[in-house]
Amino acid sequence: MTKTKPSVYFYIPKQVTLLDLSGVVEVFQEARDLDLDYQLVFISGQSSVSSNSGLELSSLIHFTKVNPQKEDIIFISGFSTRALNSISDDPVFFDWLHKANQNQTTICSVCTGAFLLAKSGLLDYRECTTHWKFVEKLKTDFPLVKTQKNTLYTKSENIYTSAGIVTGIDLALFLIEERHGKETASKIAKELVVYKRRNGTEEQESVYLQYRNHRDEKIHTIQDWIIYNLEKTSTIEFLAELVFVSPRNLTRIFKKETGVTVAEYRTKLRIEKAKSLLANSDYKIEHIAHLCGYKTSKQLKIVLHQNSDTLSSSIKNLLS
Repeated sequence: MTKTKPSVYFYIPKQVTLLDLSGVVEVFQEARDLDLDYQLVFISGQSSVSSNSGLELSSLIHFTKVNPQKEDIIFISGFSTRALNSISDDPVFFDWLHKANQNQTTICSVCTGAFLLAKSGLLDYRECTTHWKFVEKLKTDFPLVKTQKNTLYTKSENIYTSAGIVTGIDLALFLIEERHGKETASKIAKELVVYKRRNGTEEQESVYLQYRNHRDEKIHTIQDWIIYNLEKTSTIEFLAELVFVSPRNLTRIFKKETGVTVAEYRTKLRIEKAKSLLANSDYKIEHIAHLCGYKTSKQLKIVLHQNSDTLSSSIKNLLS
């Protein structure tokens, strides 16, 4: 019988990381709720698999029973570090992957799933990425692979790789946008309560999470206030009053604990927010400037131009 709808095949390895799998599944389930006619198919090398958290996944279809075509998508989920150290050579699975590649099927990996693609040979001489913890191992184990650091996801013709965990969601949304447009991808992101749909070239660790590797609760309080009030102007005196310290002491402690000044930290946050809004909203640049705490769009443009090495080509075009 001829298949009439595209399929998304989720290959589930042993010791699969559940969030690597479930995040991507939810994106395509939401797509189905928007009447995008995807069929979700769960495949593996065995009928049941234990996840890395002990949950058993059963009633899985053997991968040899399906034949992905050009309009289909394969997602290879990530798996635990323990399983990473014992990846087996499975010529039947690797042959199946190569056949899918010959059919121009879209083939994707999440996190350590890139190691399976690399071992199959499909990543040779291609750009790819994986979780930041495993980038160096991927480089060492597979020197022919062009492993990219600090990247959310990569695309090399029909093969896509993502850094792992929630970046699988970013990649899935990117695929939806490629196939169905930005509006559809934005609707799905909103349903999933994703703060923003990030571009693949952005760093794996958001600036919202950077500079927080310390235990000073007063500095955390200041950082939280700045994050939630980026559109507001505030003096060092005002911030110091929030945590009952002197302005001089706050300036010293903030730099000591975070490695940057208060002003540098706020600027980094504003740049990230501006980049997100420019890429994923229809707001005019004047309104974006105000949302990011700048009085005029000229001020915002100056700051962004000073940090142009972090901007995508599409944002640079908007600013030109």
